[in-house]
Amino acid sequence: MRILLEVCVDSPQGLAAAIKGGADRIELCSALDVGGLTPSPGLMVLAAQAPIPVYAMIRPRAGSFVFDGDDEKTVMADIHAVRAAGLAGVVIGANRPDMTLDLPLLQRLMERAEGLGVTLHRAFDLTPDPNAALEQAVDLGVERILTSGLAVNSSEGLDILKRLVRQASGRVSIMPGGGVNLATVERVVTETGASEIHSSCRRLVENEDERASAFGFQPPRSYATDAGIVKEMRVFLDRLSK
Repeated sequence: MRILLEVCVDSPQGLAAAIKGGADRIELCSALDVGGLTPSPGLMVLAAQAPIPVYAMIRPRAGSFVFDGDDEKTVMADIHAVRAAGLAGVVIGANRPDMTLDLPLLQRLMERAEGLGVTLHRAFDLTPDPNAALEQAVDLGVERILTSGLAVNSSEGLDILKRLVRQASGRVSIMPGGGVNLATVERVVTETGASEIHSSCRRLVENEDERASAFGFQPPRSYATDAGIVKEMRVFLDRLSK
């Protein structure tokens, strides 16, 4: 069984690198340094030309996934923009103040996303009862859950990830993400039995334009999706698939 590789990107250059490296699917974002926000309409239109499926992150701001009425109006419009651009799907998530899944809001988002693919993002990792949240996700009808096993990264959440894959039993895909890289992916795949993996496949970039950094237009150091890392990850996953 082929293990699918989803790569998250937040720029036109990252999109091109992920495709060149052999990603199977794209999670399209802005601002990956804060976990990913909704991408711009222009980036969505560009990504719609990709030869692989593209799912857009639907997250209106940094911070928690507890959303108010204005947040909801924003994300509803963003889902409409995803559909208008012609992308394959959306990545959504929402919590109540007690960190359980906000099922009424998620159901409304599912209705707005009808006909699009849907991934439930790491709002899942904040829930107090992952087993109950998984069953709720199945009832919502999402395709997959992006999760680190309720830990900061997937390597620390392997036991829960393994249990989630077993509990899901093919009803929904459990896609490990968060700290999945060339050094950790083998353990994540072999110990969980996951059939999809989510990774940024990014490299550290030293920004040499000191003037731009001084003005606050860019940080001194940042990260960029690397086609070579994507290719290495794809080759590695192909070996694990055999």
